[in-house]
Amino acid sequence: MWLGAFVGFLVTLVLAFFFPGIGHLLGGFVGGLIAGLIARGAGRGLLAGFLAGIFGGIIIAVLAIIGLALLGGVTTGIAGALFGGLAGLAIGVVAILLAIFTGIVAAIGGLIGGAITR
Repeated sequence: MWLGAFVGFLVTLVLAFFFPGIGHLLGGFVGGLIAGLIARGAGRGLLAGFLAGIFGGIIIAVLAIIGLALLGGVTTGIAGALFGGLAGLAIGVVAILLAIFTGIVAAIGGLIGGAITR
């Protein structure tokens, strides 16, 4: 189940990186489907898909905060790092809210993927 959640998380992260916004939801479904196929079983696929979706949102939020703080710090100094961190925090909050929906979509994908294997 953890391997399925990890692979689903990686798929979610890659699709969210290349296609911001809708790619996160689509990546959640595809990642959940793959997580369900690897986890083998509807219940385990549901849980693996949900974990993949939630972890994807959390990692994207953390990367947004760190990335924008570093970008602001490098370009304009201490004040830029502060404002970059605040902008990253705002994007991180949006990513966490999107992670709730992605977790639900990934859980549905994991349920379908787990049901296919049985």
